[in-house]
Amino acid sequence: MSMQDNPEDRRPGETQNVPLPGSERNPAPGVREILGPVDPSRRIEVIVVLRRQEEMADIPSAPLSREELASRYGASAADLDLAVRTFADLGLEVVESDAASRRIRLAGTVEQMSGIFGTSLDELTSRSPDGTAVTHRHRTGGLQIPAALDGVVVAVLGLDDRPQARAQFRAIPLAAAATSYTPPQLGKIYNFPAGTDGTGQTVAILELGGGYGQQDLDTYFQGLGIPTPSVTAVGVDGGANQPGQDPSGADGEVLLDIEVVGALAPKANIVVYFAPNTDAGFLDAIVAASHATPAPAAISISWGQSEDAWTGQARTAFDQAMADAAALGVTVTAAAGDNGSTDGATDNKDHADFPASSPHVLACGGTRLQADTATGVITAETVWNDGPHSATGGGFSDVFPVPSWQSGITGHAKHGHAPKNRGRGVPDVSGVADPQTGYKVRVDGKDMVIGGTSAVAPLWAALVARLAQATNKRFGLIQPLLYQYGKQPASGFHDITSGSNGSYQAGPGWDPCTGLGSPDGSALLALLETKP
Repeated sequence: MSMQDNPEDRRPGETQNVPLPGSERNPAPGVREILGPVDPSRRIEVIVVLRRQEEMADIPSAPLSREELASRYGASAADLDLAVRTFADLGLEVVESDAASRRIRLAGTVEQMSGIFGTSLDELTSRSPDGTAVTHRHRTGGLQIPAALDGVVVAVLGLDDRPQARAQFRAIPLAAAATSYTPPQLGKIYNFPAGTDGTGQTVAILELGGGYGQQDLDTYFQGLGIPTPSVTAVGVDGGANQPGQDPSGADGEVLLDIEVVGALAPKANIVVYFAPNTDAGFLDAIVAASHATPAPAAISISWGQSEDAWTGQARTAFDQAMADAAALGVTVTAAAGDNGSTDGATDNKDHADFPASSPHVLACGGTRLQADTATGVITAETVWNDGPHSATGGGFSDVFPVPSWQSGITGHAKHGHAPKNRGRGVPDVSGVADPQTGYKVRVDGKDMVIGGTSAVAPLWAALVARLAQATNKRFGLIQPLLYQYGKQPASGFHDITSGSNGSYQAGPGWDPCTGLGSPDGSALLALLETKP
C-alpha cells in the first residue's frame, strides 16, 4: 500500500513527489545579504492553483456569472476534493478553497512547506524591481508536488515572496514639465463620449503598495470643480491603504490612478485593491477585483515586470485569471512598461512587460502629446521616448502566441527587427505618457506632474467604463472589437506614425510602440454601437 493510502505511516511532509512544470525560479537580482535559512517553525501561506475542468478555448461571447464560470471553467469537484484531502493528509491547514478561481490557500510551517514542495527557503536582501533593497523569503530551482496531483496543480505561489512588479510611472516637479494636462482636459482632447460620466459603473484599481489620503482627493477634485468620487479601499492578503510612507514612490502611483479614473469617470464607483507585491498577492488581487459583486467594467493595472522575471507557472496562473475576468465581462487594462523595447532588462535583448503581454489584457502604451486644451485639437502626438529608461514599452511576447484578433496586422512585419517567432504584439492602444507632457496630480499634499504608461491604464479603464455606460454593455475582452476596425489606419484612433521606443518604429496602423493609437472616444462609441 502506498504512502498516499497510509498517511499515518509517514513523517509530516513526506510523500512521493513529481516536478511541477514552470515552477523554476532564478536567483533574485542584486543579492546584498544572505541572512540564512528561514525559521523552520515560521507559519506561512501559499496559493495552489488547480487546472480547469474544461479548457477555455475562446472567451464566451456573453459575460458569465461567477457561478457559470465555476461550473464550466472552474476546478472540478473531484480535483478540488483530491487536492484538499492530499494537502490536509500531509499536515497542512486548508485555509480556504474556491472552485471558481481554482485556488486553495494553504498554511503551514516553513519546514512542512519545504518538505511537501521539495524546496528550501532562505531569507535574504535583494534588489526589488524598483531598485530598492528588500528582505524576503527566497528559493531557486523547481518545485515538487505530490504525485497524486500531477497534472492537477497548475501553480504554487507564495513560497518565495520577493517583490514581483514595479509601478510604471515617472514623476517630475510641476515646474519642470514642458506641458501638462488635467485628466478632464485629456478627456476633451481624446473626445471621451459626451453625456457619459461612469454612472452605474465600477472601476477597480490594483495597487501593490502605497496609499491615498482623503484630504489629497478632496483638495484635488475641488481644484477641478468635480465632487470627490466614491473611492473604497479593499485589503487583500494583509495589504492595506497606507499613505504617506512613500510620497515619491508607490503613493504617487496610487493617487495618479485614482485621480485619473475619478476625473474621467467621476460618477463611477472606484474600488482600490491593496495587496502585497508578490506573485501570490498580485494574483489574489486580480481574482478579488474580477470576482467582485457587482463585477467592475474595468480593472486598471499599472504594475508589471519583464516577462522573463516571472516563473512560467505564475504567468500561466495570471493569464488564466485574466481570461476569467474577460469571461466575467471585465476589461483588464495594463501598463506596457516605461523602459522602452528592452523593458529594463540588461541582457541586450528586447522584452515585453507582463501582465500587459497577456492576450487577455488591453495593453496600454505611451505617447508624447501636444494639444490645444481650449479646442481639444491635437497638434502633434508621437511615441514617448526620452531615453532607454523613460520610454514606452512595446514589442512582442516570448511566451504568448499571436492571438487570432491580432493576426494579419501588417505592423508585425515592418516596424523593426521583430523576432522570427514573434508572439503577441504589445501594446494594443496608447495615450499620453511622457512626463514632459504629463498629468497634473496631487500626491501627499504636493502638486506634481506624473507620466508613464501607468497613467494610460486608468485612462483607458475610465474610457471603458464610459463606453459601457453609453452602450449598457460589458465588453470583457474588447480587443477583437477594436482590432476589427484596426485596419490602416485604425478607425476610432489617432494613429501615431512618428518615433520609436528603441528597437521598434511607429508607422501607419498598428505598431509595437503605440498599438492602434490613442483614442477618439466618441468615434469608438459609434463603432461599438454598430456591433450587435
